[in-house]
Amino acid sequence: MLDLIQIIAGLALLYYGGNFLVTGSVRLARSLKISPFIVGATVIAFGTSAPELAVALLAALGGTPELAMGNVIGSNIANIGLVLGLTALVSSMSIAPDRLKRESPPLVLASLLILVLAWNLEINRYEGLFMVCLLGVYVWRSFSHKEDFAEEPEEEAHLFAGKGSAFQILLIVAGVVLLVGGAKLLVVGGVSIARNLGISEWFIGITIVAIGTSLPEIVSSLIAAKRGHGEMAIGNIFGSNIFNILMVLGLTATIHPLQIQEPIQPDLIITTAITGLLLAMIGYGNHSLGKQKGALLLLVYFVYIGLKGTGSL
Repeated sequence: MLDLIQIIAGLALLYYGGNFLVTGSVRLARSLKISPFIVGATVIAFGTSAPELAVALLAALGGTPELAMGNVIGSNIANIGLVLGLTALVSSMSIAPDRLKRESPPLVLASLLILVLAWNLEINRYEGLFMVCLLGVYVWRSFSHKEDFAEEPEEEAHLFAGKGSAFQILLIVAGVVLLVGGAKLLVVGGVSIARNLGISEWFIGITIVAIGTSLPEIVSSLIAAKRGHGEMAIGNIFGSNIFNILMVLGLTATIHPLQIQEPIQPDLIITTAITGLLLAMIGYGNHSLGKQKGALLLLVYFVYIGLKGTGSL
């Protein structure tokens, strides 16, 4: 009974957290005259990457750098394959060609950077500091581009309307807290029920836990896309992957250099490849992600999980 209550409470927190986060972010974008994409790629991405940062720091300091690295690589693959794939199945998303051209290079650079730096199974303190500096440049670059919202449609949600920017920031923070708390409750309740049913630990790990750690990105992207802010949903994943690499791994390596014992090169290649696939899919045709492209991303993700589970990768 307690497990069921945790799941229901988790779902409620996810729902309200996602609404708070997206509502506050859209209004903050308007007040700062920046695009919803940029808010998704910075503010939302930072919030949804905070749990990964905590896990990575604790793992590195606890002597398990493989967990820190695996957390980032797995999260980045899941963000593209699972989160964007699922969101595209529910609601089509599009991005302006000029914005895609302007915002793709940072994602490509971050993806190639981790491929090069981690290829020798080590990220030292100087490399970590360099990544953190790049993060600062990325954030400055993002907020330095102002936009005109004169022709933007009004938002559908009227939650806490008429409040100032400071209140919207508090709403964003509350949304992140509720999302993370809801995801934790859902995972704890789901894992407990699965164990009572005799489901294997491996299956629990690649399903309930994997999806649970991606729930903040999933919920915020779904709500943003359903409200017509598809660029914010795409920006959330662009920024989240960049923050995972430059902030999570950068700060972790700066505090405690990472020395990996496991052969992670195949996963690094797949992370880079799925990023390239995403950019190619968005750039092809009308610069959008619809049901067919979403299904393909999900297929790639589950094939990857299957290969990892069978030890083929």
